[in-house]
Amino acid sequence: MSIFIVEDDISIFNSLKERLEQWSFHVKGPADFNDVMGSFIQTNPHLVILDIQLPAYDGFHWCREIRAVSKVPIIFLSSRDHPLDMVMAMNMGADDYIQKPFHLDVLLAKTQALLRRTYAYGEEAPDVLEWNGAMIDLKRGVIRRDGQETELSKNEFFILTVLVQSNDEIISRDDLIRKLWDDERFVNDNTLTVNVTRLRQKLAEIGLGEAIVTKKGLGYMAVTL
Repeated sequence: MSIFIVEDDISIFNSLKERLEQWSFHVKGPADFNDVMGSFIQTNPHLVILDIQLPAYDGFHWCREIRAVSKVPIIFLSSRDHPLDMVMAMNMGADDYIQKPFHLDVLLAKTQALLRRTYAYGEEAPDVLEWNGAMIDLKRGVIRRDGQETELSKNEFFILTVLVQSNDEIISRDDLIRKLWDDERFVNDNTLTVNVTRLRQKLAEIGLGEAIVTKKGLGYMAVTL
């Protein structure tokens, strides 16, 4: 299982990493504290350990961002002892709150217990795709970018995910129609055109109107901007 640790104190991060890896956990941290979500999506962890005091944005901010796309368990770490911090953390969706300084074995035990409770029945972290700075929630059928969430119709969302999963590769109109039919979404050539047009209009609202391109005589392609 993978654990994503958002902690800017390198000594604490390394201690946590070493202890968790002794128990065969795969541990990662953000490559850039200004883009924690990018690393989170790439890692797709089973659990997040999140400090409150961080560079750029605090842990409360990143908890809100994570909760917008995922139900992954979150443990807060903090050197702050004000009860309001714990209340805020729990209200934002945290599963546990550990005050610094803490014993590594206590954190390990809480981590293992939380993972057992969360995944005892085979639950998995939700599928989320990152694309051009946007997050596509495959379970909720929405795309989110810069805090703005856009809802798509079932056909629009299906077309978007097919194209994004083959990013920078052309998907023919016939292949798209066939995939839609296989998914019991009955469309013809004209309906496909209408859906792609509407999809582009909605993507334009979040600055991605140019990210779906038409290759004349070939089909459509999702591109990296």
